[in-house]
Amino acid sequence: MPSTLEIPIFPLGSVLYPAGRLGLRIFEPRYLEMTKACIRDNAPFGVALIRAGFEAGRPAIPCKIGCTARIIEWEVPSPGLFSLLTRGESVFRIIERWTTPSGLIVGRVELTEPPEPLSLPERYEPLAKLLRRLIDEIGSDNFPAPHRLDDASWVGNRLAELLPVEPERKQLLLELQQPLEVLSEVEQLLKQLREE
Repeated sequence: MPSTLEIPIFPLGSVLYPAGRLGLRIFEPRYLEMTKACIRDNAPFGVALIRAGFEAGRPAIPCKIGCTARIIEWEVPSPGLFSLLTRGESVFRIIERWTTPSGLIVGRVELTEPPEPLSLPERYEPLAKLLRRLIDEIGSDNFPAPHRLDDASWVGNRLAELLPVEPERKQLLLELQQPLEVLSEVEQLLKQLREE
């Protein structure tokens, strides 16, 4: 994938992380067309947390940092409705954006280089154990395979997805550049949640 590309932007009330899974129900005409084009061309689109506005209706204002999504499964349960399963790929930063006449936001984005693979440091082993328990409880089918419990980035992103915190906190985790920063922040958030 080139380091900059032009993609449709889907503003959502949730945050997508690299290798994460996101199910979507698509029914608005602008997103139906986007979905058809992405399926036809096997092309990604961008998911970005809404900074202002709402998911449906007038175009919302997305955060500048988001994650590209690729459709991995789709079906049409009824006319004018797509059910999608998408996978997060690359973190991006919106350089510029515009809205098409249909109301679809398009952005020229710069992809962030993924962090170098990093083995999970021993001090974060408790986080990997927690994630293993959660995978067992929730069901391994709900997590991207293969499960990489020895990979610092994978563990941090999966725990960030599961944290019961507001989307703005999850957005800050997405914006952190280094896996160890994410793990440290996740650790702090878990500590705060236990103390509440």
